Amino acid sequence: MPKMKTHKGTAKRIRLTGSGKLVRKIAGMSHFQAKKTRSRKRRLKGMRAVAGVDQRRMVSLLGVKPQNNVKEAEASNDQG
Repeated sequence: MPKMKTHKGTAKRIRLTGSGKLVRKIAGMSHFQAKKTRSRKRRLKGMRAVAGVDQRRMVSLLGVKPQNNVKEAEASNDQG
């Protein structure tokens, strides 16, 4: 069976933290910053956690083993 390959586009955008969370950069800070207010730019700085509905797909694209929080999110989605 061939090795699973990492999706390089996803690997450049999503990263796995030490605690097992998937984080991404907040959109809207690449250009057109002159017309954005200071508070808006401060709010858009930094990283944000990947939505729960997207975590399973991101884990498979990155080729990492799912952490406990991904399994719990899937279990809660199945229940409700």
